[in-house]
Amino acid sequence: MADKEKEVLEEELEDMEENGEEEKGEQTVEAGGEDGGQEEADEGSGEKGSAESFKDKRAEKKKAKADKKQEAFKEKIEELEDRVKRQMAEFDNFRKRTEKEKSQMFETGAKSVIEKILPVVDNFERGLAAVTEEEKGGFADGMNMIYKQLMTELESIGVKPIEAVGQEFDPDFHNAVMQVESEEYESGIVAQELQKGYTYRDSVVRHSMVAVVN
Repeated sequence: MADKEKEVLEEELEDMEENGEEEKGEQTVEAGGEDGGQEEADEGSGEKGSAESFKDKRAEKKKAKADKKQEAFKEKIEELEDRVKRQMAEFDNFRKRTEKEKSQMFETGAKSVIEKILPVVDNFERGLAAVTEEEKGGFADGMNMIYKQLMTELESIGVKPIEAVGQEFDPDFHNAVMQVESEEYESGIVAQELQKGYTYRDSVVRHSMVAVVN
């Protein structure tokens, strides 16, 4: 834009020079009128027409320069608007990218914590499964209440167990470690769950370890 500003300054200098020429031309006309005497009366109409023609040409030239300046200002405004739009688009992309990265970091951290809690859940379930009818009540009931509270909190943040037994084997959720015979289920159906799997929101934290009907 430095070239355009230089061009505007040059045009202003030309305007000043033209103003000087016009004043000089008017003075010449006046001087000619004083010295000419009778000739002014004879040639007055011609000189008047020449002066009007000079003024018309000068007005047209000034209008053309004004239009040129206006066009330069318009281009400057368009350039600034385009620059602002680009910067706003870049900032919006940066904001979206930052939010996505923060969300991914949060989910990665949450999954890491959940993976460490799941073995504790497994031990709760093994311990409660080993309680006999004679041992139920008191301490065993207290452990069961703690287990239920833990599972409720996990579910509230989006942790859910994966359905396995009776479901068709799905490698996205199940990890088959053995094949078994079954009269109850058809081939390709999960017949036994050896270790419970879990999901966090839409991603798998731990696959279910299962036995599939061959």
